Amino acid sequence: MERPTMTMLRIGDWSVNPASSQISRDGETARVEVRTMRLLLCLAEHAGKVVSIDDLLNQVWPEVTVSPDSVYQAVASLLRLLGDDPKEPTYIATVPRLGYRMVATVSPWANETDEPIAQSTAQPGSSLSSNGEQPPPITTDAPPPSPRSRVGFAWAAGAALCLALIGAFLFHNKIANNHHAAPPAILPRPQKSIAVLPFLDLTEGMKEEEFADGMTEELIDKLSKIPDLQVPAPTASFYFKGKQISVTDIAKTLGVAYVLDGSVRKSGARLRVAARLVRADNGYVVWSETYDRPFDDILMVQDDIAGEVTKALRASTEFKAR
Repeated sequence: MERPTMTMLRIGDWSVNPASSQISRDGETARVEVRTMRLLLCLAEHAGKVVSIDDLLNQVWPEVTVSPDSVYQAVASLLRLLGDDPKEPTYIATVPRLGYRMVATVSPWANETDEPIAQSTAQPGSSLSSNGEQPPPITTDAPPPSPRSRVGFAWAAGAALCLALIGAFLFHNKIANNHHAAPPAILPRPQKSIAVLPFLDLTEGMKEEEFADGMTEELIDKLSKIPDLQVPAPTASFYFKGKQISVTDIAKTLGVAYVLDGSVRKSGARLRVAARLVRADNGYVVWSETYDRPFDDILMVQDDIAGEVTKALRASTEFKAR
């Protein structure tokens, strides 16, 4: 299969448009971050085959040096966008210790069968028909209006004029009565506001979801204690768990300027928690960090990492500048 650089693809039920970095299905459209789209295309190019973490790093991030966490985060973002279930994947399957495999069907998006073709319309001043010939003149054999018809038209015009005058009068009175009232203002989102999204469980077999949820609640608790920082409650954040909604839309719904998300992975007796801070207005990651801890005391690890993240955000230039 040719490398799907700019060609529209069908991946499962989704239409993928690399040119606009968007995916759509059943009338809904989601925008995909550029590198996440590269990762999706890389997996689609090797559909049915396992693509290693190293290969994804080389093909998606060729010009920068990043850790494997970037791959995990991008895959997690794709799973959210595609509405895929990591436990029963229909799009991207995790192959433990090897990489990822595109399990959905991948094919070119055939416009002639899958997309409606817009009907061409004549432009003002155009006199050619679709086959390039001069269209026949439009003629009418309708008789001239009778005197009764002219009376009817005059009555209708008079009635329309009266209605217009009444409407103008009522509108003028409304303006006069409310000339001191100010128009409703659109309140901006407070800059010192952050929502913590449920952390993703990326461990093999998805067996640490309870820890990931606890990590999310611990972070919300500690961040809410920072003076002047507004943090939505856990019930508001967990409403979006597993839902296919972009970070920007979540931030608009919750009325926040920043979103904190992350992931949890466990290997043997070691635990790794990755966290990142995203600006909602442009989708850019402004801070990220990875924490490795021995997985001996769950509550202690949650409290320790949540404290480290909170301390880092307190010192973040993004919050200091606002």
